[in-house]
Amino acid sequence: MSRNSKGETLPEGGWLDGDQQRAWLAYIRLQLRMSYEMNRQLVADSGMSLPDYDVVTALSVADGGRMSITRLAAHIGWERSRLSHHVRRMSTRELVTCGPSAADRRVTEVALTDSGRRALREAAPGHVDLVRRLFFEGLPSSLLGPLTEALESVYANVIEQGTLPPPADWQPAED
Repeated sequence: MSRNSKGETLPEGGWLDGDQQRAWLAYIRLQLRMSYEMNRQLVADSGMSLPDYDVVTALSVADGGRMSITRLAAHIGWERSRLSHHVRRMSTRELVTCGPSAADRRVTEVALTDSGRRALREAAPGHVDLVRRLFFEGLPSSLLGPLTEALESVYANVIEQGTLPPPADWQPAED
């Protein structure tokens, strides 16, 4: 950060220009509204929240339906402490189990239960329908490729410059 002649703190590169501000605000509005709509739909249709869905979806594609808490946190982009609290609540609803890893007792592992798999199978169709209706029906097909490339590029930059470790299976897109 730097200061201007009036002593006000400024970002290093200055304020966002008009195009950057427009893009950033469009992203923020979309991200917040999509999160709201997805959470509302999931709770109404399945009793699972969007954070619940994020956890069970990540576990459903993991080897054996289980991951260490550290790897799962990196995979979904959460802090370990937030994930630990959340999976504890999910375990009381029998969507996951949480305990020491059989391979290394020092590692806490989260595993998807049969109940969690069933909840995911029941929630997924409505979730996919909502995403298709709200996101993809509003996106001209000619912009799908460029949008995907742009999002992958921004994500790679966040992984490179962010503070959370990258997901274990993350690979940057090839140019």
